[in-house]
Amino acid sequence: MSTATLGAPFVHPALFYRGEEQYTAGTVPFVRAGLAAGEAVAVAVPGPRLELIRAGLGPSGAGVRFLDMTEVGRNPGRIIPGVLRAFADAHADGGRVRIIGEPIWPGRTAVEYPACVQHEALINSAFRDREVTILCPYDADELEPDVLADAHATHPVVIDGDTPLPSAAYDPQRAIARYNEPLPHPRGAASVAFDAQELPKARYFAVQEAERLGLAGVRLQDLTLAVAELTTNSVLHGGGSGTLWIWAEDKRIVCEVRDHGRLTDPLAGRRPPARDQPGGRGLLLVHYVADLVRVHTAQDGTTIRFYLAR
Repeated sequence: MSTATLGAPFVHPALFYRGEEQYTAGTVPFVRAGLAAGEAVAVAVPGPRLELIRAGLGPSGAGVRFLDMTEVGRNPGRIIPGVLRAFADAHADGGRVRIIGEPIWPGRTAVEYPACVQHEALINSAFRDREVTILCPYDADELEPDVLADAHATHPVVIDGDTPLPSAAYDPQRAIARYNEPLPHPRGAASVAFDAQELPKARYFAVQEAERLGLAGVRLQDLTLAVAELTTNSVLHGGGSGTLWIWAEDKRIVCEVRDHGRLTDPLAGRRPPARDQPGGRGLLLVHYVADLVRVHTAQDGTTIRFYLAR
């Protein structure tokens, strides 16, 4: 597969594979072509698939950056800034960059999936006009048909077999809007309203509730940081006030902040800020410490919800 075939500068194909043989046939030559062209290459896929690619490359894979996506991409909102942009930016002066990224695999939960689709759609904006190729494999045997349909919407090119073909369903903005889902909280969830004067009260409330629900140690520190960032954002950018909810869900603590602001930039929190930029790091920090972040924004306000494993 050549990048010339798929177009330039940014190339973002989905690879539909069936079984290990098709997986290696679609990924290993892609990596080898990048290495032969002198491109920087990274592979971020789930662990077992990572080993397939590593084995297929043999010694020639010594220069490839390998990452287990189940770890670095557990929170889909962290993949663009922490994996894709981090690698591409580090090699920005060396010509085209080539990455395999598999953010959607069998086992992704229903609560994670909307954030995964939005991530795939936002890649197209995050890398527009950059000399980068990102190949996204999809397990066509194990994933539901709706997942493959979403891949057609978020990728301009789909490889199903040997030939890359333009996707007639490509519409990333529609995919982003479709999964901008309301996030109702469960009945009985503990909550507190806050404004600028009551920020310390809201943060103390969240920490006390999280401790009561079993959060401790580093995870409690992560929650403290995330709550501080989100409540401050509500006061500064969300109309001056908001409401915080917190509850337990399975083995996770869930916390959300709602305010009257409207998040107009879909890449907010997923775009690394410039070094000389004074602010703009709050939501990015939340993505880095949380296991999952979900966002719903509408005319009357925005909800940002994050999940932490206990």
